[in-house]
Amino acid sequence: MAKFKLILSDPTTGKSTASEIEGSRAQALIGRSLGELIDGAALGIGQGKFLISGGCDKNGIPMRADVHGAVKKHIVLSSGPGFRPTRHGERRRKLVRGRIISDETYQINFTTKKEAEVTKQPPGEPRPTETKPPTEPPRPARPKEPQKATPKKTSKKPHKKGR
Repeated sequence: MAKFKLILSDPTTGKSTASEIEGSRAQALIGRSLGELIDGAALGIGQGKFLISGGCDKNGIPMRADVHGAVKKHIVLSSGPGFRPTRHGERRRKLVRGRIISDETYQINFTTKKEAEVTKQPPGEPRPTETKPPTEPPRPARPKEPQKATPKKTSKKPHKKGR
């Protein structure tokens, strides 16, 4: 039987709540992936839509959206879930879990979404009542100032002349 710990966060207030589900309600989450929208009433966790934003397994291995499946994998990371670099440009091979929720998943993180965010039209298609504000023409680029020629540096030691 699947049993999950759910963390529900609300970005508008900055608060989060924890709850646990098991049985048939938890079984409905298996096979879902990170980034999916879920109806909270179907899971019994509240009204509205929830976005699956992350999670981890019982050993604390984080889920990553760029790893396919529900497998554990060693990948090279430079930032993001599962790795915090200590110096600029650092990369390291770390163990992470895939994006699909499975029986091994222990904790699932959700973010609440408002109805306005859920029913948003695709980018690039303006709504019929919207009018675009007038755009300013692009400013011309400033001409570059010519750089002064720097004299060639001479070495401190004189060159030896041929013998």
